[in-house]
Amino acid sequence: MTFTVHDLISLSPVLLIGVGILATLIIEMLVKESEKILGWFTFVLLLSVAYLSLILLDHTALVFEDKFLTGGRVNIFFFLFSFGAAVVSLLSMEYIKKAGIHFGEYYIMLLSSVLGMMLISGATDFIMIFIGLEQMSVCFYVLAGFNRRNERSLEAALKYFLLGSFATGFLVFGLGLIYGAVGSLSITEIVIGYETLKTSPLFLTGTLLFIIGFSFKIAAVPFHMWVPDVYQGAPTSVTALMSTTGKAAAFSALIIIFSPIIQAAYPSFFTPVISVLAVLSMLYGSIVAISQNDLKRMLAYSSIAHAGYMLIGLAAWNEKGVSGVIFYLVAYTFMNLAAFGLISLIEKRDLRGTEFSDYKGLGFKQPVLAGLMALTMFALSGIPPFAGFFGKYYVFLSAIEAGMTWLAIVGVISSVISVYFYLRLIVVMYFDNSDEIVMVTPSTSAMLGIMISVLLIIIMGVAPGSIINLINSTF
Repeated sequence: MTFTVHDLISLSPVLLIGVGILATLIIEMLVKESEKILGWFTFVLLLSVAYLSLILLDHTALVFEDKFLTGGRVNIFFFLFSFGAAVVSLLSMEYIKKAGIHFGEYYIMLLSSVLGMMLISGATDFIMIFIGLEQMSVCFYVLAGFNRRNERSLEAALKYFLLGSFATGFLVFGLGLIYGAVGSLSITEIVIGYETLKTSPLFLTGTLLFIIGFSFKIAAVPFHMWVPDVYQGAPTSVTALMSTTGKAAAFSALIIIFSPIIQAAYPSFFTPVISVLAVLSMLYGSIVAISQNDLKRMLAYSSIAHAGYMLIGLAAWNEKGVSGVIFYLVAYTFMNLAAFGLISLIEKRDLRGTEFSDYKGLGFKQPVLAGLMALTMFALSGIPPFAGFFGKYYVFLSAIEAGMTWLAIVGVISSVISVYFYLRLIVVMYFDNSDEIVMVTPSTSAMLGIMISVLLIIIMGVAPGSIINLINSTF
């Protein structure tokens, strides 16, 4: 296996992450108080990877014996993972001190999870997808239980690990059936032989099991049972990472599999399955979120609903749907990073303080934080002119163009329901009163991460066409 200079340049974002992980390990071993510098080191490294990913957008290369692709749409995901994780590193610096988990290993796990995400998004082979998924998942299991002195964090890690292992079983069994039907796990070979394979019960069952496994990772109903407890129990900065870039990585795998089939103009036999998952996720997530009194749990059920909206784009089975899902993933990533970043500032030292009642009167006690939270809630609910509105607009439009207007209507109904629980927080902040003093953790780095996220939410809402054109140019 040889690499040309072009290949190495194209691979440089992935290689830089790998070198960065080794560097963090060395710093952790040799520097006495490594955790003080690893936060900013991780931020600068991830920012560099994000920049490289964008400038190498047109550098396409197929490497590792044609099992890994770089350039184009893959680099869009590289940018999303690295830039999103860079914001998470900003949110983490003061938060992990407050939580008592200020250890250098945190950043090693963070970078390792990003490398796993990159392997997923660039894979052209099911085995490569599986390797990347397991690397990302193992890092998430560790990070979810990183606060080992907190019972809720340990419970979150255990539930995530057990149910994640169960989902991995579905994936492995599905891959076994696909290999039995095709004789290969190359996505290209599957696309070439799809006309024959689409009538093979073995192949269809294997692909269905694969979709079930990934439905767990994207938190789609009925494979969502881990989400509320894990999102609530994990450290807030870890929840921010899992709910954004982790979800985007799982969706990137589904896009990798379905996009070649779309381009080959083959009919889909899985549209009904994806449509059912979308409807269940949207309605269940929105309805159950109404009854939540904990903000992190509310955002967990909200995450389930948003997974449903994004599944509409895949169910539509057209290029507009795929580009709409990618736009939605970018928008959702920064909306959620802003929300969890604000929660991490207001959360108390005992990691309590995430109830709705803790936000009473925040509009008068901390007007800047309340204003940013209100803007984020407006964006998540899909109110224009923020990024969330256009994310939903593009996936709903793709469903209408695919002749699935009913699915778009269900999406609109779910969006209307969701407005209630998002605006409920705003009402609590500005119209309810409390004499309790709100203690905010001072953090310049976290405020920087929040402001970057909010700025991107606004930019994507003001100029959505530029972003969608960039995404379309990578097809």
